[in-house]
Order: sequence, then C-alpha cells, then structure tokens
Amino acid sequence: MPKLLIVTTIAGAIEDFILPFVRYFRSQNWQVDGISVDITSNQACVSELDQVWDVPWSRNPLDPRNLVVAVPQIQEIVTQGNYDLVHVHTPVAAFVTRYAISRLKMKQKPKVIYTAHGFHFHHQGNPLTNFIFLNLERLAGGWTDYLITINREDEAAARKHRLLPESNIFYTPGIGLELDKYDRNQVNQEQIDGIRQELKLKPDDILLLTVAEFTPNKRHRDQLEALKKLNRPNVHLVFAGDGQTRPETEELAETLGLKQQVHFLGFRYDIPALICASYGMLLTSQREGLPRSIMEAFCAAVPVIGTKIRGIQDLLADNCGLLVDVGDTDALAQAIAQMIDNPQLAAQMGTNGRQKMNTYDVNVIIQQYVDIYNQALSF
Repeated sequence: MPKLLIVTTIAGAIEDFILPFVRYFRSQNWQVDGISVDITSNQACVSELDQVWDVPWSRNPLDPRNLVVAVPQIQEIVTQGNYDLVHVHTPVAAFVTRYAISRLKMKQKPKVIYTAHGFHFHHQGNPLTNFIFLNLERLAGGWTDYLITINREDEAAARKHRLLPESNIFYTPGIGLELDKYDRNQVNQEQIDGIRQELKLKPDDILLLTVAEFTPNKRHRDQLEALKKLNRPNVHLVFAGDGQTRPETEELAETLGLKQQVHFLGFRYDIPALICASYGMLLTSQREGLPRSIMEAFCAAVPVIGTKIRGIQDLLADNCGLLVDVGDTDALAQAIAQMIDNPQLAAQMGTNGRQKMNTYDVNVIIQQYVDIYNQALSF
C-alpha cells in the first residue's frame, strides 16, 4: 500500500483544493496523511485523511519558527511515517519541508513532489525580488524529485532556468475544479433574486463581481477608479472577500462618490450564487498562479475581464474574456463598457470559458497525478 504525505502551510489549502485527490487515492487503498499549521482543528481534513499533524510554521517566510521548530517536527513525522511520496504545496510549507527532508539521513528517502501554485519570480515582478526568489527555487530544486507547474509561463520558466531535469518537470492545467459545484444549474432563481434584493438593485442594474482577498496584489482600487471613469450609475461592483486593504478600499469608494454602487460583502459561502447573479467578473491582480475565481465564473458561463499576467492569460485566451494591462484603469473602463454594450459578445465569451473548463476538471487532473505518482514510484 503506497503511503502519501500531503503538506501545505494552512489546512484551508487542503480543504479547498486537495480533498478530491485525497478521496481518490484513499479509494485506491493508499494511505494519505496531511500536515499544516492548523489541520487538527479542521474537521473536513481530519475526517478525510488517515492521519494529520499540526506544524507551527508561519506564512511569513522570515519567521524563525519555520526552521527552528518546523524542521525537526517534519523530520520526525517523515522518518516514522516511512512515506513513499511527499507532495508539498504553498511556498513556505514547500520550501521548509523540502529542506527538512534533504537533511534526513535515511537509507530510503521519500520522493518529493512540489506543485508550484505560482512562482514568486515572474514578468511583472521587481528585478531584485525576482532574483532572490529565482535563486531560492534553484536551491530548493536540488531537494525536489518532481515539479508540477499549473500555468504555461511557470512551466517555461522552470525549463528555461533548469530548476529540475526536463523529464521531471510537468504541466497540469491547475489543480482541478469540481465543475458541477459551480454549474449554473446548481443555483436557482430564488437565490439570484435574493442576492439582488440584498444589494437593493433595480431591474436594470448591472452587477460585476470580484472574488479576491483584499491585498495590494489584487489591486481592488483599479476597479474603483475604472468604475468612476465609466460613469454609469446602474453598474454595481461587488467585492466578496476580506483582508488588509479592505478599509482603504472602502475609504476610496466613498472618496470617489461610489458608495451607492460598490458593495463590500466580506467572506461569503454562497460564491456560486453570487457568480450566477453577476453579469461579469473582474480580476485585476498583478500576480497570480492560476486564479480559481475565473474558473468558477467560467463554470457558470460568466464572462471575465482580467489583467495580462500569467495564469489569467492562460484562462482568457481563445476569446474567453477581455485582457487589460495591469494598472491601466482607462482600458479597464473601456473593457467593462465593451462587455456591457455587447451582450452577445459577453455571452459567447462565457460559453467559450465553460467549454474550456472541461480541461480543468479535477478528474482530469487526478489522472495526470496518477501518472506522475506512478513514475515517481517506479524509480
């Protein structure tokens, strides 16, 4: 019976993205265990995985606990678990775990697989931080047996910089999405009407949606500035999410006189209904791996406007959406107007996006992981 250990920085990453893989491999009589900072208090993870362990690392890469406390704990878990494969996700957990395993004095170490959810060096990045993160990935590449990238830019970068041997670098279209969960048929009209009533929208009001954590990277302020330039009082913008930049974004909305058009909903559990209630989705980030919110929108055939960066470009190619440069609020306002004024174009983009999602079905990705795992186990 193969033994697999899955490692992420926080348990939410396993709950939100990786549980379908856990279910599949356990159904094949694998032992599948998990590590994260808070996993023993996550009921979904506890119930789905065979064993779980808390490791007190931080999302801050400079936190000394990541090396002083986490490394010996990981080494003990891996040594006692006698795993065949260790699959690491998310930057801090991936780096610390790979380092910890590299320092083990074991006769038979587990094969280490790393899924990069978006390298921290990229075309839009600062040259200095790009240099630092690239060299950290080069260093960690020496502790890694197989690398999985989830967008084409990262795949090309991994091969260009020879982070691993060519044959050990893989591309998968994301880490999979349960398509039915976001299908429009799963949302009824009462739910959609309820959202419009909650927001006090009039029949001719148009709703645009952004699902993203409030961080500087997501650039919510660009959407507010574009909405101001658009100057259409019947266009409403909804932000679903929370985070550090929310207060200043709310203040900017008031300063720009957009308080009646912009709605801050915080964290929501009804994302499928919000998507189906929306005319279109916006994502104006300066860095992404492969944004799940766009894929969720496409499952409901909702069109998207996004920035010209890796991941977003992968998804919006083939007439699946409109692209604008990062920070170009004039172009963003024009794109919103184009999508609203051309409903047939918007509908076609949504349809194209829905068709594209068949490639991103979690069941397709699981089979790709099966092939990668089998290759790892055969050596």
